[in-house]
Amino acid sequence: MDLHAYCEQIARQAKEASRLLAKAPGSARNRWLQRAVDELQKRKEAIFSANAADLERAGQFGLTPAQIDRLRLTPSRFDGILEGLGQVMALPDPVGQVIEGSLRPNGLEIRKVRVPLGVLLFIYESRPNVTADAAALAIKSGNAILLRGGKEAAASNQAIVEALQAALLQAGLPEGALQLVSTPDRAAVGELLKLNQYIDLVIPRGGESLIRAVAEQATMPVLKHYLGNCHVYVDRAADLDLALKILLNAKCQRPGVCNAAESLLVHADLAEAFLRKAEGPLREHGVELRGCPRTCREIAWAKPATDADFAAEFLDLILSVKVVDDLDEAIAHINRYGSGHTDAIVTTDLTAARRFCAEVDSAAVLVNASTRFHDGFEFGLGAEIGISTDKFHARGPCGLLELTTYKYVVYGDGQIRT
Repeated sequence: MDLHAYCEQIARQAKEASRLLAKAPGSARNRWLQRAVDELQKRKEAIFSANAADLERAGQFGLTPAQIDRLRLTPSRFDGILEGLGQVMALPDPVGQVIEGSLRPNGLEIRKVRVPLGVLLFIYESRPNVTADAAALAIKSGNAILLRGGKEAAASNQAIVEALQAALLQAGLPEGALQLVSTPDRAAVGELLKLNQYIDLVIPRGGESLIRAVAEQATMPVLKHYLGNCHVYVDRAADLDLALKILLNAKCQRPGVCNAAESLLVHADLAEAFLRKAEGPLREHGVELRGCPRTCREIAWAKPATDADFAAEFLDLILSVKVVDDLDEAIAHINRYGSGHTDAIVTTDLTAARRFCAEVDSAAVLVNASTRFHDGFEFGLGAEIGISTDKFHARGPCGLLELTTYKYVVYGDGQIRT
């Protein structure tokens, strides 16, 4: 079978399965989630062996340390997969929910009812735990899903998907509802992006180049964010100990993820005190600083920053730093250089916090908390299939509700329009 025929076949199978899945009861989808947990636990050793094989081959693909970290499946991350599936199982079934309704003067009963999108194409890199998260959200929300993982995680993804597919059969759900795009041929993505008669939404999750390529080629809607240039702004009314704690977590806990801080803004009134306080801990964590002239005067080992540095998503232990004169300059800087992903303010001034939240145009704004909290799991969504910086149709972490649309259901008793 040639590549086009293969891609059309799996997309058609997914479409057929999506129609069966959409009418399956919520109990069957929850039964699949429970069986999936059981199968993953049963196959844990095989999954870790597959992940070890992927890690051994990581050097062939030129992965950075941050990318290798995303690829690594640790015991705690495996437990996180199981916990995530359990949390999704505990969430209310979105399919069939009546969003709103009304009774018209002519007696027609109008209902706005939540329904699945249909078929999702999920394209992602490195992180094998995302395979289970995406599958859980898709199936629970009544959608079929095609999973296209990166070649660097091929063995891990295959082992996880085999467990999830075994659970599908046990739960009595259609086999085509969850498929891994198995060919390593990169041209398969281009072929799938042409198939808008079968695929309803594509979700790319990875580097900017991947996401832009998908957005340019797709013939169906794309749910995406290009960059995660996230800011921490230390306001003039900040508690310096709290600000340092938040900054270190936002930058250093996992620097290779999209909600890690890439930029630090500091109010001029406390720039000297805070930068002197922060430089030692940042250096101990191996963070490279690229700062404005005022930053470089305070921290001798900081490198001069360029405009490109202020706009960059480093995904590494690199931090751009700028001293700003006031809140207005901080907000203007974020709205100019930011990516609309996640931005945080540290302050004890409620007025400043409210202005920051109202005027910073990002999918999530936080007050006195780390940017690392912008995550579906942390927001109580059970898991997420990605974070969107678009404003239509979803923004922020995309969980169950963001994987549904709606239709109008109208009940009458013989009304005709005159």
